[in-house]
Amino acid sequence: MNTNGHSVGRHFENRDPAVKEIYKAIIRTAKKLGPVQEDPKKTSIHLVRETAFAGVATRKNGLTLTLKSDSDVVNKRIARREQASANRWHLEIKLDAPEQVDQEIAAWLKKAYQLAG
Repeated sequence: MNTNGHSVGRHFENRDPAVKEIYKAIIRTAKKLGPVQEDPKKTSIHLVRETAFAGVATRKNGLTLTLKSDSDVVNKRIARREQASANRWHLEIKLDAPEQVDQEIAAWLKKAYQLAG
């Protein structure tokens, strides 16, 4: 998908090959939940059900996965937690290897996916 001149592929230019593998692992995991639309923006890729449930910002050697949540989650894997509104949190997880997209990430993705539908 290409919107406003942005493409998913552009986010992987000049990145370590592992970054794309991490992204593929996230997409595979998300698509097990149902339809997922990839919506590339200038600085990230939004993953959309009916609304965005996750954002992926690529870095040189990894990526930051931001997930929507209806509550705060305190976990050492969450690098940043932000309350966006009364019942909405954004949780940032830094990933630098595809193996890190594990059952815990899958559970958080599932919760975010359900909130977006």
